[in-house]
Amino acid sequence: MKKIKNNSTIKSPKKRLLITALLVTQLGALQGFAQTNPDASFKGVIGKTLADSKEYWPEPVVAPQGAPNIVWILLDDVGFGASSSFGGLIQTPTFDNLANNGLRYTNFHTTAICAPTRAALLTGRNSGRVHVSGFSHTVMSAGFPGWDGRIPSDKGTIAEILRDKGYNTFAVGKYGLTPDEEATDAGPFDRWPTGKGFEHFFGFLGSQTDQYKPDLVEDNAHVTPDGRHLTDQITDKAISYITKQHKAAPNKPFFLYYAPGAVHAPHQVAESWSDQYKGKFDEGWDVYREKVLANQKKLGVIPTNAILPERNPLITDWKKLTADQKKVYARFMEVYAGYLTYTDHEIGRIVNHLKETNQLENTLIFVAIGDNGASKEGTLQGTINQSLFSKTVSDEQNLQNNLNNIGEIGTAQGLNTNYPLGWAQATNSPFKNWKQDAQSEGGTRNPLIVYYPKGISEKGGIRNQYSHVTDLLPTTLDIAGIKAPEYIREIKQDIIQGSTLYASLNNAKAESLHKVQYYYIFGNRAIYKDGWKAAAAHLPDSFAIKNSLGKNEAPTPSNFDTDVWELYNLNEDFNERINLAKKYPEKLAELKKVFDEQAKENNLYPLIDWQDVFNRRIHNLGADKGKTLQDLAKKATQSGAAN
Repeated sequence: MKKIKNNSTIKSPKKRLLITALLVTQLGALQGFAQTNPDASFKGVIGKTLADSKEYWPEPVVAPQGAPNIVWILLDDVGFGASSSFGGLIQTPTFDNLANNGLRYTNFHTTAICAPTRAALLTGRNSGRVHVSGFSHTVMSAGFPGWDGRIPSDKGTIAEILRDKGYNTFAVGKYGLTPDEEATDAGPFDRWPTGKGFEHFFGFLGSQTDQYKPDLVEDNAHVTPDGRHLTDQITDKAISYITKQHKAAPNKPFFLYYAPGAVHAPHQVAESWSDQYKGKFDEGWDVYREKVLANQKKLGVIPTNAILPERNPLITDWKKLTADQKKVYARFMEVYAGYLTYTDHEIGRIVNHLKETNQLENTLIFVAIGDNGASKEGTLQGTINQSLFSKTVSDEQNLQNNLNNIGEIGTAQGLNTNYPLGWAQATNSPFKNWKQDAQSEGGTRNPLIVYYPKGISEKGGIRNQYSHVTDLLPTTLDIAGIKAPEYIREIKQDIIQGSTLYASLNNAKAESLHKVQYYYIFGNRAIYKDGWKAAAAHLPDSFAIKNSLGKNEAPTPSNFDTDVWELYNLNEDFNERINLAKKYPEKLAELKKVFDEQAKENNLYPLIDWQDVFNRRIHNLGADKGKTLQDLAKKATQSGAAN
């Protein structure tokens, strides 16, 4: 090649370009073939031939050494005083065994209703922050960031995190977070469980379904149920997932989210279970409360000086009921109790399977006994087939209907069976109020059991740290040795708001890290901070509105500005018996300000209440525009999406 001493002496631009190209070509020939790598993650060498190339295979993602299997169990509509594990009169031997060999958390909180609880649980973030202040149902969602019922991709779920960290992920039972409009076999499927990190799903997408004829889904398609009780079917499916996975990859951990429809309405269970409780509740709900209070003190899950709140004014003294009322009401409770005991039995099948396959010792199990307090949706007399949004009949007619059809309670013919409100108060002992009452511990306080033989030294320990459903995700990650990812599938993630309970597993005196928590369900609201709680009930609630509709009366207009705030020191008054609002107005004002701050931070505004729902003021557009709430409720029930 002719040497060029000074490029500047070449006057012609064409000549300079030609010579430059010649130099580059010859330099490439000397140095070998090079190709720009289109994939930045590739760490090999790509030459012109295989001889001058080097393969690269990324290391497969595996869970940390010794990472446990993880099982999250979430029941539905169970009050604090229902299960024998926390002093209730309903036998739950599987839960008892897990609690006696693990820990009982007595100060654990949900959101007061199912969908917000499940959204907060799965994401570790407040329900409003993940767009589920209400529901994903058409009639209870609204076109605002905190209310549209569509969890954004930057709020990744525990399943997405664990899947990408070397776990297999399965979910069975109730999901409740797929928008009604997307819950068909046409999808889209990105908001189905399989689109939120679960590799397999078997259950129902809505909030409620018939237990014998469920609106059943497997993975991304509706399937035909086999006629057995749904809880039996989902348990079989969960065990099959675990069995197949363990056979294929015995050293790979799994995450199972087991969320039965139990014991949400409809209360449906074989008579062999409900008949175990025949005559057991004939003494009534007042005696039930007293017995449970004594049991809870013996167990140490409530203070020894605890006193029951006064009977709610809506609830009649059991002794003053008629013989017919007692007969019908007792049967409702027998069915509910049998349903809960049956559910405990089915969960026991999973625990036994893990034990028989030598997996139980390295399995972390969380059991949240309820996604909210006991249900207030059964009316004063109980319901067999009456839906939540239908117009109520008179109390006398409802009682007579229940008496005439008492044999249907608990059977497949009872399509919306739910017990009377008096039993909800009883199974919520020692708290007041019920499900939906976000202002009250009765709506938000549920039992939590943590079982992990490999990581918990104390058996049967009691933990009183304040905690919230958002705390289970960070606690699980801490135990598994997994750091919350900055990105999931290339999408940058929002902060996780929950606080870990890890330190409390082996230290009963560990500090409560969850310092502030807001609550809001369709008007009822509260704010917790460092043991103090400010709370406001909002009327009319769904119960009052339904009663008005049943009497063909217009409900009293709601007004957030006239709601009365109360103040409680939960450190000294755990079940909210002493209102301190007048004594400490400055503290009340301080907490109300914190509520406003939390509401803004978590997309809670605008405040939406039950009147907005019943009057179709939200999501009233498209194909559903102009339809009554009853029409939409019927449509939702048919698709398995009813609350």
